[in-house]
Amino acid sequence: MTTSRAGRAQDRAGPAPASPVENTPYQWARRLTRAAGRSGAALITEAAVLADGWAALVNPVAGAVHSHPHTAGPAAVRAAAHPRAHPHLTVQQVAEAVLVLGPGKATPAPRTALIAQITVDLLLVRARQADETRGAEQRLHSAALHLLRRGHHRLATDVLGGSTATHATVYRLAGSDVPTAHQALWRAARSGVPLGDVRMLVGLDGAELVVAALHGANPRGAQEEPAPALPLLARIAERHQLTGGAADPAPLDMIPTAWDEAGAARNGAAVGSLVPAAGLGAHGLLRVLPTDRLAAWSAAVLQPLDREQRRTLETWLRAGSAQAAAPALDVSEGTVRSRLRGIGALLAAELDGPTVQAQLLLALRAPAPTEPAASSVRLPASPLPPELLGSDRAESWAATLLAPLDPRLRTALRCWLGQRGRTAPAAAELGLHRTTLTAWLDKCGRLLSLDLSSATVRAELHLAAETIAAPGDSPTALPRRGGRTYRGPRE
Repeated sequence: MTTSRAGRAQDRAGPAPASPVENTPYQWARRLTRAAGRSGAALITEAAVLADGWAALVNPVAGAVHSHPHTAGPAAVRAAAHPRAHPHLTVQQVAEAVLVLGPGKATPAPRTALIAQITVDLLLVRARQADETRGAEQRLHSAALHLLRRGHHRLATDVLGGSTATHATVYRLAGSDVPTAHQALWRAARSGVPLGDVRMLVGLDGAELVVAALHGANPRGAQEEPAPALPLLARIAERHQLTGGAADPAPLDMIPTAWDEAGAARNGAAVGSLVPAAGLGAHGLLRVLPTDRLAAWSAAVLQPLDREQRRTLETWLRAGSAQAAAPALDVSEGTVRSRLRGIGALLAAELDGPTVQAQLLLALRAPAPTEPAASSVRLPASPLPPELLGSDRAESWAATLLAPLDPRLRTALRCWLGQRGRTAPAAAELGLHRTTLTAWLDKCGRLLSLDLSSATVRAELHLAAETIAAPGDSPTALPRRGGRTYRGPRE
């Protein structure tokens, strides 16, 4: 086979130049229609290109749903809120959203108006298509939420078409305006989302608005959601005067536990606010510890375990017992105990120790590392790994976290955490009546503004209490007074 000189020259010249921009109304409409058939994001992008500027679709609750370029979102939100203050922009209502088009300086006004009108018409068509399927989608979400709550996570993922999500964050909101909030949240959460793409389950459960944001093991490394769940739900709670609670991210098979955590957090929330179950905020170890070091340490600690073993370990740590973990794992209690013995041998650790359990839960909650661990490491003897946080910083963190507690409450809390949250044996060790210890623990929760029923909260409090524990912080050193419920420790 021979090649002409002209052909070789053409090869050396590289690809052919792009065709010029089509400049007739028919061609604009054809390009926009093709883009609308792909996705809402593609339509907004095409409108920005044809206008030689930028474009965005804004939802009053979710903010910028689609924007091109991405940096145009904030300007579009401001223009949608105050269109008269931006006369140089084209702002048009689209159902319950707003299209904002910022044309280039050289783009003629008639061309901008026509592009905007065609885009609005196509967005309305997409909105009508979404309305036609809304009822079916809402029933799908309600069914998946019901299955997750009942512990049937495999059936739930099948209902969702084989979702690849492994974890979810559960939110529960209540109030008199729940039905209206449900519709507003549905429109905001599903704006521009392709049919069949489910990343946020939204449903009604009696008088509650329930949301499960689906993601991977590390929410920060998950796929980008169409609307970030936490800020979106916080705006919904404020606008509709709801009380809301958010659970810690949990594996799908632990959704029943997360459901209870979100409900407990909601019960302590003020009207118009959304309260996280952990509530550790800036004092949480995931924020205090350097992310890269924590990820590398976690990978090295858990390196001997495969995915199934990590799932068993996390389920057991969150549930609190093999008996409670068995239904979530869909195995017998004996199987859970057998697996835990194997995990303990691989990690060379006594899993019954409260400090070991707290360290392992921290490792399981750590962000995913950028590179796999080269070799495994053993859990440290100190509460916090010294390579993550020096002793001075660790003590400063622990002292700040537990500062609201006096020595009496700190001693009682440390003993209760050392008994893995079991009130009866902790009360016996402290020499207190169970009612007295329960009252003290309730006071600890109020002073710390924390939900002590959360496994992650208890784990971090235990690490903090052990970090600053002094020789005198023991049940025998607890101040005593007369009375039946406040007696000396048992021999």
